[in-house]
Amino acid sequence: MGAAAERVRLAEVTTEPVSVARMVEAVADPRCGAVVTFDGVVRDHDGGRGVERLEYSAHPGAAAVMLEVAHEISARYPDTLIAVAHRYGPLEIGDSALACAVAAPHRKQAFVACDDLVDTVKQRLPIWKLQVFDDGESEWVGALG
Repeated sequence: MGAAAERVRLAEVTTEPVSVARMVEAVADPRCGAVVTFDGVVRDHDGGRGVERLEYSAHPGAAAVMLEVAHEISARYPDTLIAVAHRYGPLEIGDSALACAVAAPHRKQAFVACDDLVDTVKQRLPIWKLQVFDDGESEWVGALG
């Protein structure tokens, strides 16, 4: 399937909308019989409080960290193809914040690699979110960890 860097088909941090469909398209390959996806969407509640919207802020080095994480996951799972994107800026309820797809010849490796990818992105990507609640209050939440 190629070297780890070649198997990372997409890794970005962007203000543009992100979609699972775009991630799936990026990893499409006739050698792969499994494609596992994750779509992290903005929900309307957190901790028992109604959420009106979110605004993500990204560190200037976030794109480099995303690429580094994608390469690490690709190296850990040699038969996988990876696409991952995290959006920042203002997001509404239902918008995708984190979308990814992992393709592999077999399902188990695709599932495990996708799970590891999402966990590692959430642990390491320097992105923070401002939650705006429906009562007008807001709070900053570190997306790391």
